[in-house]
Amino acid sequence: MRPTLRQLQYFVAVADTGRFGEAANRMNVSQPSLSAQIAEMEGQLGTILFERGRQGALLTPKGEALLGRCRQILRDVEDLKAIASHDRGDLAGRIRLGILPTIGPYLLPLATRQLHRKYPDLRLFVREERTIDLEQHLHDGRFDAIISTPEDHTNVAHMPLFEEQLWICAAADDELARTADPISLKELKDRPLLSLGHGHRLNLTIQTIARAAGSFVSAEYEGTSLDAVRQMAEMGAGIAILPSLYALTEARRDPDLVIRPIHHSLATRGISLIWRDSSPLADSLTILGEEFRQVAGNVL
Repeated sequence: MRPTLRQLQYFVAVADTGRFGEAANRMNVSQPSLSAQIAEMEGQLGTILFERGRQGALLTPKGEALLGRCRQILRDVEDLKAIASHDRGDLAGRIRLGILPTIGPYLLPLATRQLHRKYPDLRLFVREERTIDLEQHLHDGRFDAIISTPEDHTNVAHMPLFEEQLWICAAADDELARTADPISLKELKDRPLLSLGHGHRLNLTIQTIARAAGSFVSAEYEGTSLDAVRQMAEMGAGIAILPSLYALTEARRDPDLVIRPIHHSLATRGISLIWRDSSPLADSLTILGEEFRQVAGNVL
């Protein structure tokens, strides 16, 4: 006997959630059934994979060593299924897409409607994650492709979609909000800049801008979303640095919102559709990328 693919999926689900109950919910099975399958897998391998306790399920050293190999096996199976289900040059079947939370809400609503009209057999499963999580989950097979900043990912193929300029937003009574003209870095000197937390590429970009401008990233105020960052700026907590898709979308919704583009080469970021360089879906993903590129061009 050898572990089944279903058992490998259960093993990875428990490893990801840290709890048998949550893993069972994720896999749509009962907890006793999942627990029995894990126990059978342990018996077949002759080793204990999890340390069970009140705190949940902790991987044993042997379980930790096997986890990467199990992810690889499951990824290879998904690639095999993809080869069989996707015709060359067609856009159909399931594609699992990871995307930056600073991009997803402002690109996907328009893109998904257009994709459904043109490719009714396409099923796009989307999850927003931080840059560091997108990197991990692309390579362990949880995503077929991601929309992110290409410089943060290794061993990948990518298709440039668009380039975003960064904009500022300040409180209505701030002198920086008196005009909508482009702003230079020297005008940001000694001003607190607002950013997202650790793990977001945008945060690193804003830190670079702060050093060049002689300003600083606020340690007191850290946003969990672009909306939060903007709202803190409008309350006078600092100067929000916002990417184009978000800034322009919000400016159209709120005519009273004052945003100003930053006039400097550091205040840009390239966004690409990225996939593993071994992916069998490259042809389909290229078509998908063209659709995203067109929608982004219309917004920007």
